[in-house]
Amino acid sequence: MIVAFSVTPLGVGEDVGEYVADAVRVVRESGLPHRTDAMFTSIEGDWDACMDVVRRAVAAVEARAPRVSLVLKADIRDGVTDGLTAKVEAIERHLSADDR
Repeated sequence: MIVAFSVTPLGVGEDVGEYVADAVRVVRESGLPHRTDAMFTSIEGDWDACMDVVRRAVAAVEARAPRVSLVLKADIRDGVTDGLTAKVEAIERHLSADDR
C-alpha cells in the first residue's frame, strides 16, 4: 500500500517546520520507501508497517504540540511493489508520448 499523509501541529504558531521535521525523521528512520514534498509525505509498505509509521510520526509531533491534525490517503492494492516510483514513471511515459 501507499499512504500519503500530513501531520500538522496546532497551537504552536505559524512556523511549524521543526515539528514537521520530527515526523519526517520518523519516516526516514523507518526504512520504508518514502517521499516528502511540500504538502505530504508518502510511504510504501504493508498495512501494519505503514500505520505504525503514521502513528509514530503523529506521536513525535504530539510530544511537542498541544494538538495535532492528521490528513491521510491510502492506496491499498495487493501485489504492487515500488508503486511510489512506478506511478510517477507511468505519468512521465504518457507525457513523453505527448511530446513526440
